[in-house]
Amino acid sequence: MATQKTLGESLREHGVTRRGFLKFCAATASMMALPPTMTSAIAAALDKARRPSVIWLSFQECTGCTESLTRSHSPTVENLILDVISLDYHHTLQAASGDAAEEARLAAMKENWGSYLVVVDGSLPGPGSNMGYSTIAGHSNLDILKETVAGAAAVVAVGTCAAFGGLPRAYPNPTGAVAVQDIITDKPIINVSGCPPIPTVITGVLAQYLTFGTLPEMDEYKRPLAFFGQSIHDRCYRRPFYDKGLFAETFDDEGAKAGWCLYRLGCKGPSTYNACATMRWNAGTSWPVESGHPCLGCSEPDFWDAGGFYQALSVPTAQATHTLAVAGLAGAVVGGVAAAVAKKQQQHAVADREPVTIEQLEQKL
Repeated sequence: MATQKTLGESLREHGVTRRGFLKFCAATASMMALPPTMTSAIAAALDKARRPSVIWLSFQECTGCTESLTRSHSPTVENLILDVISLDYHHTLQAASGDAAEEARLAAMKENWGSYLVVVDGSLPGPGSNMGYSTIAGHSNLDILKETVAGAAAVVAVGTCAAFGGLPRAYPNPTGAVAVQDIITDKPIINVSGCPPIPTVITGVLAQYLTFGTLPEMDEYKRPLAFFGQSIHDRCYRRPFYDKGLFAETFDDEGAKAGWCLYRLGCKGPSTYNACATMRWNAGTSWPVESGHPCLGCSEPDFWDAGGFYQALSVPTAQATHTLAVAGLAGAVVGGVAAAVAKKQQQHAVADREPVTIEQLEQKL
């Protein structure tokens, strides 16, 4: 259960030195896109903060989000569970099972009513007859969610399934799967999308909430702007090739070997917002585009049904703006003409949001 000790007291009991604590705070500041000068303020806040109780609920999911969490490296999952939060309930990570597990959830709710966090991964079967598709301890996912969220301070929907419905919601959606935000409307919700989400983003969001006690600034999909404020495309190291109009046409051609842009192979980077290109995966080792695979757009709503993974991207020009024409075709056409066409396309798209493909732009040019 959650302890009344402060985080600083808990860290010192675990033998964490002041130097190690400040390094942790510096990493937290970096993840939240804050200047290094904020490190001391974060340290002061965390030192006095109480460890919050966290209840993690898993519904229609593949355990990929938990697998991602356990591979977090800054802070590590050990830091998160032992030092930063009190993870009082988690199907996969807890030692208890059966009645003891459910009693732990109810006890954590009672002892921390009004102040605990609920983390959810996985979608929920829609209300009605579909509720029977997924149950825990004889109770439907929907009932467990509503019961647990009742006394929560906030809800963190981890992964695209919890945030937007994900794979279970893909056509033909036999369970009537819905996202957490489709059910819970009276509590603050933070969506940490991705299939799975980046591990350091999961821990970073929790650390940010603990540090400031408030929700982070979010985009229109309730995702924290610190991690979802820029597109994959804007941060991608292959962007210079895109600007020059240099694209790989197949996965084994000379362009692919030279590291050219993967846009024509179906990369969804221009319409996908996430921190993969900067935070990377596997302890910051690499990420899909760096390893030669196009971005699938897994942090966006309905990405499973949004079109073929390996087909050229079709995006609303209001979102892609003039960059799609100017940067993408600059190597092949006169930049001024491309800019004029893109601007005209954007004006029309703002009104009707019709998608435009790169082939259509080429025809107009």
